[in-house]
Amino acid sequence: MTATLLYWGPDDTRAARWQALFAARAPSITFRRSDDPGDAADVDYLLSWQPPDDILGRFPSLRAIFATSAGVDQFDLAAIPERVPVVRMFDPQIEAGVVEYASTAVLYLHREFDRYRHQQHTRAWMPHAPLPATARRVGILGLGSLGRAIARRLVTLGFEVLGWARSAHTLPGVACFQEEDGLARMLAVTDILICMLPLTEATRGMLDRSLFEQLPRGACLVNMGRGGHLVEADLSAALDDGILRGAVLDVLDSEPPAPDHPFWSDPRILLTPHIAAMTNPDTAFDVLMANIERDRKGEAMIGRVDRWRGY
Repeated sequence: MTATLLYWGPDDTRAARWQALFAARAPSITFRRSDDPGDAADVDYLLSWQPPDDILGRFPSLRAIFATSAGVDQFDLAAIPERVPVVRMFDPQIEAGVVEYASTAVLYLHREFDRYRHQQHTRAWMPHAPLPATARRVGILGLGSLGRAIARRLVTLGFEVLGWARSAHTLPGVACFQEEDGLARMLAVTDILICMLPLTEATRGMLDRSLFEQLPRGACLVNMGRGGHLVEADLSAALDDGILRGAVLDVLDSEPPAPDHPFWSDPRILLTPHIAAMTNPDTAFDVLMANIERDRKGEAMIGRVDRWRGY
C-alpha cells in the first residue's frame, strides 16, 4: 500500500509516536507532520484533532480525514467537501478511559466524596449514612458505543442504570428510553445524570435550568460530552438553589476557563481538564490502518461521520 498521510497538529510527543509507529509498522505509507508538510498536492489522508481551513484548495488529492478523537463537533463539516469522508477514531483506549472516568465520577458522587471534601476544608467531622448502589439511579444521556460501555460497567457495580437516546436501544440490565417523552420519564427518576451526547445544534445548551428542574431535587451531574452542552450559569444557579447537589465536569465551553471563572473555586464542582480519555497512538494505530486498508479497497470505513446528524 502506497499513500501519504499528514499529521496536522502540535509538534509534540504524540506526533512523534505516530511517526515512529508508521516508520516501524507501515513504511510504505509516507508520514508527514504539519511542521514539514511537503507537497500538499499528494496528501491522501489527514490525521487531525482539527484540520486547517480550505481543505479542497490545499489538499486536492485528499481521500479522507481521520479525527484523533471520538467526537467531531470541533470540525466545521460544512467547510469539508462532501467527497472527503470524515472518520471518527475508535481507539479501544478511549473506551477504557471513558468507562474509568465515568465510574470514578459516579462513585465520587454516590459515596458523597464531594460533601466530605467540603467538610474537610471546614474541619467538620460528620458522617453520612451511605446508600447502597442498588438504591442509586444513574441516567446516561447518549447510548452510542461509549455510553453503552459506561452503562455496562455501572450495571456490574450494582447501580440501577437508565439510558436515553433518540432512537430505540436494548441493553441488558439497563432501562432504555427514547424521544422527548422518554427523556422526561428518565430524568424524573435519575439521581446522577451523565451526559455522553454528541454536540449538535439539537443538543447544544441541553443541560440547562429546565432540564435540571426535571431531576429529583439534590441530583448530580457528570458532563463528559462537550462544554457546549452545558449552560454554565444555569448550573451555578441550580447548585445555589439546591436543585442540584454537585457536579463533575471534564469539559467546558471555553478551555481552559478564565482565571476568574466561578467553577474554579466552587467546592460543589469537581473540574478536570478534558482528560476523560485520550487517543493512544499505540492502541489506535491498528484501527487507523484497518480503515486506510478499507478505503484503498473501496470498502466502507468504520466510524464515518453522518454529515446530516453531525456525528
